[in-house]
Amino acid sequence: MPERANLGLFGRDLADRPGYSGRHAAVFHRQAFEMSPDDAPVRHVPVLGREAVEALAPRDGGIYVDGTFGAGGYSRAILKVPGTRVIGIDRDRTAIAGGFDLVDSSGGRLTLVEDRFSNLADVCAAQGITAVDGVVMDVGVSSMQLDQSERGFSFRLNGPLDMRMGQDGPTAADVVAKASETDLANIIYIFGEERHSRAVARAIVAARKEAPITTTRALADIVSRVVRSKPNEIHPATRTFQALRIFVNEELDELHAALVAAEQMLKPGGRLAVVSFHSLEDRIVKNFLNERGKRGGGSRHLPEVDQALPSFEILTKRPIVADDEEVADNPRARSAKLRAAARTDAPAQSETASFDWPQLADVMRGG
Repeated sequence: MPERANLGLFGRDLADRPGYSGRHAAVFHRQAFEMSPDDAPVRHVPVLGREAVEALAPRDGGIYVDGTFGAGGYSRAILKVPGTRVIGIDRDRTAIAGGFDLVDSSGGRLTLVEDRFSNLADVCAAQGITAVDGVVMDVGVSSMQLDQSERGFSFRLNGPLDMRMGQDGPTAADVVAKASETDLANIIYIFGEERHSRAVARAIVAARKEAPITTTRALADIVSRVVRSKPNEIHPATRTFQALRIFVNEELDELHAALVAAEQMLKPGGRLAVVSFHSLEDRIVKNFLNERGKRGGGSRHLPEVDQALPSFEILTKRPIVADDEEVADNPRARSAKLRAAARTDAPAQSETASFDWPQLADVMRGG
């Protein structure tokens, strides 16, 4: 995985702030003037936010990790419970900067860290925390990122073909320029579930021979020429853009690593709540929790095989979905699924999972 972002643009400003720690990029933690949560500006309400925080069940004195800080919706709700402490993580520097007001109003109970949520165990260790009472994650791209044309996430707004959630690593334009036709087809098929992936890959390779593909509009136009859509269907480029975004940010690998880290960090009885927005993400969460929640007696034919004790008790036998009112307010909520589980006192299970999908480093070096 790419190295963590360095201090970069935040170096001078953050280093001068009380409580700044250089162990991780962009850590900001200080006590300041008290502000009522009711006085703080509400910038964004996360999808299934109330349900996710209820599943987390924050309590006085508890320590919680908001693995995808974003606009701070989860952190704000957790901090309303007196005595809670929150470690907010986001790889997007803009999100961290946007959370400073909430840090100010938290009375020293919120720490923000610019990092990947897969590194949550190291982030907590840097703060002197060895175990936590809850971890919440809202997986995928945020509406704020989609609305910023300069980030290059959306074909609705023309901008540079970037798509990176953080400041490091190859851009989507780099992948489009470097990846082989076979790799492009695999990326678009696996991560975008696009059945026309081979045609899209051929079109991209042909187009890049004529001119570099550097903008969202250019890529969307190329895809639209080979993928047809009927009225009221999604835009032809939707799945290709999703695939490139997931691949560039290594989102599925990051999600699985974050689940493993949460298992290691949660105290017995600690809660995990994950909101996902498409089938690939939800499948990883579902399979992880099902594997960790197994209560098997082993095979009567192989009694000598030990079964690992379940490390999670699944709290959502079926995923929680948004109600009609929330979907009407935010169409993105239509695909959201919340799964939650409580940590048992069994040891964390050993990690053996491997995934048969293209890896960013391999594709970029032509492997």
